[in-house]
Amino acid sequence: MDAPAELESGAQDRGGTPAPSTSAVPVQQVSLWSPPRSVQGSARRRRRITGLAVGAAAVVLIAGGTAAAWALIGDGAEDAPAGSGAPAEDFVGSWAGEMTQVDTEGAHVADWHAEVRIEDGAERGSTAWTTFTCSGTLELTAADNDRRVFTYTETADPEERCVDEAELTVWPGGGGLNAEWSSVTREGTRMISTGLLSGGA
Repeated sequence: MDAPAELESGAQDRGGTPAPSTSAVPVQQVSLWSPPRSVQGSARRRRRITGLAVGAAAVVLIAGGTAAAWALIGDGAEDAPAGSGAPAEDFVGSWAGEMTQVDTEGAHVADWHAEVRIEDGAERGSTAWTTFTCSGTLELTAADNDRRVFTYTETADPEERCVDEAELTVWPGGGGLNAEWSSVTREGTRMISTGLLSGGA
């Protein structure tokens, strides 16, 4: 391959005399050597600044995405037990009411009576599904404004008529607590039961 000096237009040989001309058109604007150190340093600085700018933009985008995700999550229940809105005292006490159960198609399945006891702090409780002679414990798993979500864990089911686990969501209204029970049967059918619990502390 020709040396770089031989490819540049108007180059001279080592003796200082003009290099013999060739019939080929001289190569223009091609450098086979690395640029001077000052240019290399500037390029490195530009790359470093560009890298920092891209990194900062990524952080901003991630932070923005996280904020957007939290905004979306804020539409539902949050994982933290404590929440703003209705105070814990609004949920504490003994409650009872009739529940109406429907399947995923909205077809009526059963009416049943529920009794719920929520302890001080509204973080734990117990319940009895008297119609089915089942009972279990309640533990707070989420809170959002005026709603509390409890996980039901069965402790007694002598006739094997109830599910082992369910989710109870309650919120003040109608002079008591609106209640929604959500569960999945052993056959895999989701059931929703709703009703009003009356009573209180």
